[in-house]
Amino acid sequence: MRPPPVKLTEESAMPPPVSRPRGRKILAILIGSVLALIAGLFAFGPMGPATAAEPAADEATLPTSDTPDFGENVKIYDSSTSADTIQKDFDAAFDAQNVSPTAQFGDQRYAFLFKPGTYDRVWANLGFYTSVAGLGQNPDDVTINGALNVDSGWNYGDTSNATQNFWRSAENLSVVPEGGTDRWAVSQAAPMRRVHIKGNLTMGPSNQDNGQGYSSGGYLADSKVDGKVSSGSQQQWYTRDSDIGGWEGGVWNMVYSGVKGAPANAFPSPPHTTLATTPVTREKPYLYVDNAGKYQVFVPALQKDSSGTSWPDTAGESIPMSRFYVAEPGDSAARINQALEQGLNLFFTPGTYQVDETIKVTRPDTVVTGIGFPTIVPEGGVTALSVADVDGVKVSGLTFDAGTTNSETLMSVGTDGEHTDHAADPTSVQDVFFRVGSSVQGKATTTLAVHSDDTLVDHIWAWRADHGGAATGWTANTGDTGLLVNGDDVLATGLFVEHYQKYEVVWNGNRGKTIFFQNEKPYDVPNQAAWMNGSQNGYAAYKVADSVTDHEVWGGGSYAFFNTDPSVKLDHSFEVPEAAGVKLHSVLTVSLGDKGTISNVVNDTGGAVPNPAGNTTPRNLVSYP
Repeated sequence: MRPPPVKLTEESAMPPPVSRPRGRKILAILIGSVLALIAGLFAFGPMGPATAAEPAADEATLPTSDTPDFGENVKIYDSSTSADTIQKDFDAAFDAQNVSPTAQFGDQRYAFLFKPGTYDRVWANLGFYTSVAGLGQNPDDVTINGALNVDSGWNYGDTSNATQNFWRSAENLSVVPEGGTDRWAVSQAAPMRRVHIKGNLTMGPSNQDNGQGYSSGGYLADSKVDGKVSSGSQQQWYTRDSDIGGWEGGVWNMVYSGVKGAPANAFPSPPHTTLATTPVTREKPYLYVDNAGKYQVFVPALQKDSSGTSWPDTAGESIPMSRFYVAEPGDSAARINQALEQGLNLFFTPGTYQVDETIKVTRPDTVVTGIGFPTIVPEGGVTALSVADVDGVKVSGLTFDAGTTNSETLMSVGTDGEHTDHAADPTSVQDVFFRVGSSVQGKATTTLAVHSDDTLVDHIWAWRADHGGAATGWTANTGDTGLLVNGDDVLATGLFVEHYQKYEVVWNGNRGKTIFFQNEKPYDVPNQAAWMNGSQNGYAAYKVADSVTDHEVWGGGSYAFFNTDPSVKLDHSFEVPEAAGVKLHSVLTVSLGDKGTISNVVNDTGGAVPNPAGNTTPRNLVSYP
């Protein structure tokens, strides 16, 4: 397989497809005095107010509702909405991005939500920052006859490939695909969760057999595919806790855990890494509308040794939206923290949030979620979001952009040095994405620091940008490490970390596990002298501390593409201590287009890439030691 081309600089600014005035702040001015008189009548539940209204002053109760206004970037359909209206909305969102030089790093954000029902003739092309979700309690409550379509041919500067099909998602609905096969040719930060494909599913673009059409890795979870799944040109792919009719294809490493119908473990020929179950899971919270027309967020329960879908009859609890503060772009960090102090959960609507102080989550079991890729940008070098060392916080559906002043961390979980057992109710981080360099020249030393024991990291992409709306480069958008783990018993399922300048993953906690790891080393290393780790050439992608006695990895890949100076060498991609409890399974390295050398896979074992020169052949290591 040929390497993907160098990714080009892109940015974006397009208007939202719908416009629906919120009017809440204007209303507050008019009725503020009345609300002050009735504030004492508000009834509070165990997690916050059952009802509320716009505050008349900063110290007043913040507003909540079971039928909130989700804002102008969210479009909600019911079965009475015409197919023409739905199609017009999708086309308006996508066409503005089609071969647009400003789309990839723009401020457009979309969420298309479908109430229970059947929707015919919907062909939904998904561009950047686009989410499609059903509002039923089960995926089969919403049926789309048509397609959720992601393909190549539309991305400016790289129309031949799908390697930049980032930042889009599909959740909690079923699809009857036109022609029998749905196409989901995505790369990083593009999850498909809790979806029922009533036909076949392919993850390669339509031109994948014509000398191009590369795609670089993705994530499928809690889903059912009645027919076959074809991975096509996907270099790596992770499927978790799903039910499929079969699987075709595989390039470097296809990884499965808890997947009914998955092929047998056979890495590297064919390249399938298969685990019968997933050790610990808690599916992502999701929004739904109940029979009374009120909105709730369902929080699935923790599972051990899971396999197959969690639905129907998903175990868990529903939280009414009246226990959430619905954040909108323009809300300050102080206002968001006020909501948390009030005992509310957080629900972020699509848009960009500039925060000049840390959003602090301190209450156990708080839910912090978002739709439509809400993006949080820290100012002044603050940490954007911190989670205390408490039980059961659920963080999902957020994107973090580093600001122009360096942040030591973008997000932290727990307190360094504290070790409290959270196994019965761990914190989870799901579909959370980090960017160092995008529309601005961002800087962050570490993007995600996990200190709490037992934390579940379920699908993140931590990315020091190799291209962006703002210029990128070795001294422009700086970042040392994508993921730092100090907690014990932390599990990562679906870990994507790319292009950081030192160790990209540092794992100091004991008894950690990773199922699926995908990595590209930084493209822009200026020369060998600028990238030395003491006497070693470069920094490993995945570093397990020497003090660790128990750690395990399944299905890891690390790629070199040192296009600035192809003579650059990396001694190894995985660096681990020699301990009986430290084990790696199905790991590989690749030199893309012979741009640079990785001398070994793990420590001094595995051999070098290029292997041999000229054909992007991976160096596979079935197990270590």
